[in-house]
This record gives sequence, C-alpha cells and structure tokens, in this order.
Amino acid sequence: MPKDLSLVLKLGDQAPPFDALTQDGTRLTLASLSGSRVVLYFYPKDNTPGCTKEACGFRDLWAEIRAAGAIVIGVSPDSAKSHGKFAGLFKLPFPLLADEDKRIATAYGVWGEKKFMGRTYQGVHRVSFLIGAEGRIDQIWTGVKPDAHPKQVLEALG
Repeated sequence: MPKDLSLVLKLGDQAPPFDALTQDGTRLTLASLSGSRVVLYFYPKDNTPGCTKEACGFRDLWAEIRAAGAIVIGVSPDSAKSHGKFAGLFKLPFPLLADEDKRIATAYGVWGEKKFMGRTYQGVHRVSFLIGAEGRIDQIWTGVKPDAHPKQVLEALG
C-alpha cells in the first residue's frame, strides 16, 4: 500500500453504494449488481500509459473473468465523455464510472495525497476491490502494478 494512503475499508466491510454515469451515459448503481461479484478498480486517468495497460489487461481477460462469475468496473474522475472515447479507442467491454466529484473514490478511501516527481497533489490511488455477491469487501489490492493486476484478479477469482 502506498505509505500516504490509509484505507478506511477492511475485508468484510459493506461496500459503499455508488450511483454514477457510465461511458455510454447510463446510470449504474452497486444495488443493481446485487448477487454478482464485482471487481471495482480505481485508476487515475483515461488514456495514460499505466491506466491504458491496466484497462487493456482487463479487456484481454474479460471472458475469463466473466466465466469466473465476476463483473469488472473501472472508476476514475474523468467524465463520461472521456470514458466513452477511452473505451471506444481500446474496445473496453466493461463499464467505466465517471466520478467527477470524487464521491466514489472518497467513499472507498482511494482519493488522497499523492507524490510524483517532487510534486504533491490530490488524486486517485490505484486500488481495486473485490465485492462479493452479498455486497461485502472480499479482497483489496493496493500498490497495483497495471500490467500484472488483471491476472492477479483472475487468479483470486479462482
């Protein structure tokens, strides 16, 4: 876990609800996914090198993740329009939630201070959550490596 991030959620906690627009302009809520396992992955920004690697990794393993009984959802502070371009460019088959007000990132404890090249700023930490069918946090991945993470998720799904 990044030393400047203190997650508020623990394994077994009820996942905070969300209600946000996806890249195609539809609303998606956690409640609408009740009974499904959900991989909720937070990433900093559309169309950046690490975020693209991670999204394409989930895309490439999409069929296997679905076969393992899970749904993938990406979340970043970008707009639904930005997500639409990103998803279209890389043919992403899963929803991307627009969290422009950082409400979801804050509820999951992944919005906070970051440091990069001597600069300190507020941003989204690359953290993923596996939400069980009953809505509880079953697994948390911190310090995610974009190119390896989708495979780690698939392995955890069994």
